[in-house]
Amino acid sequence: MTTRRLVLTRSAAVIGAASTGLLLPQIVRAQSDKLRVGFMLPYTGTFAQLGVAIENGFRMAINEQGGKIAGREIEFFKVDDESNPAKGIENATRLVQRDRVDVLIGTVHSGVQMGIHRVARESGVLNLIPNAGVHVATRQQCAPNVFRTSFSNSQPTLALGKPMVERGHKKAVWITWNYAAGDEAFEGFEKSYTEAGGQIIKKLGLPFPNVEFQALLTEIASLKPDAVACFFAGGGAAKFLRDYHAAGLSRNIQLYGSGFLTEGVLQAAGDAANGVLTTMHYSDSLDTPRNKQFRLEYAKTFKMQPDVYAVQGYDTGLLLLQGANAVRGDFGNKQALQAAMRGAEINSPRGKWKMSPSHNPIQDMYLRQVENRENKVIGIAAKAVADPGTGCRMA
Repeated sequence: MTTRRLVLTRSAAVIGAASTGLLLPQIVRAQSDKLRVGFMLPYTGTFAQLGVAIENGFRMAINEQGGKIAGREIEFFKVDDESNPAKGIENATRLVQRDRVDVLIGTVHSGVQMGIHRVARESGVLNLIPNAGVHVATRQQCAPNVFRTSFSNSQPTLALGKPMVERGHKKAVWITWNYAAGDEAFEGFEKSYTEAGGQIIKKLGLPFPNVEFQALLTEIASLKPDAVACFFAGGGAAKFLRDYHAAGLSRNIQLYGSGFLTEGVLQAAGDAANGVLTTMHYSDSLDTPRNKQFRLEYAKTFKMQPDVYAVQGYDTGLLLLQGANAVRGDFGNKQALQAAMRGAEINSPRGKWKMSPSHNPIQDMYLRQVENRENKVIGIAAKAVADPGTGCRMA
């Protein structure tokens, strides 16, 4: 690991008036010798492990290039976003105005991302999104200085419909939490499934983060669909898998989902997850030399196994390196920097991907089946899946 100074942001007063709704000034400053990189990620709470994985992946990409970005040393700044949308604008403003970061990397939670997004759009700071899939960031509110390296919430489910119909599952029930991510995942499923000839016979939902699934599982049993498709994540996903299996539904009704249904929860779900099919832009078991090498190096460096979040952090580093190298480290040359990133092809552990015109990855989606507590890739569900970027007008 290269020597670096780690500056942790503190709860000091924020200069400026982001919380009052006043516009932030465009940040103009002379280039210093060190590149100032700000992490605004969750380091405590439910998503803490995700934040650490993203930062690890980013640092790994940079360290592979000698620990510098286009020859410039790096000064890191960190703030724990606490997955708290109420603090999103304040924390992002702190990094941009007080710490004067050249690039802001964040975040996981879509609600927090909207705070970052506002600050990025108003200040002009380069923002790289390593996870949050909220549609508006690369649709109606897309911006030349905002790039996402992960997914939009509907991308995994845009690949789900065709494999379901091909397997003879032509009548399905959809179930999720009633919140933005669930609604956006449904958008992708509805489009892909109906276009493939499938029929959604019922759409079920429950308040987030409620995990009392029994009444809805009873309703599913009475509807007797060919399959169930869903969007759940985290601890709620693990409980849904266990409850679905305990209700006896897994014997007769195939369960499908966006890949987050089985991502990071297979130990908690146990045998209840066996046989579940999901679509996702990555899998631990992806059998390619690139992925195998990445996983080996990550495990050696951090003494733990990487996941999709580590890959997304790693790709964030790769994207930044491509842009920085194109302008020889001159982050003041914003147009050339953004053009290089927009035209980049990333040789990722997930497979090669390119950036869409609205700055969202165009990427393959894999069909995965849970086997012995592992997401096994059984094929490519859809190649070069792109978010439509609806309403995006780059300034």
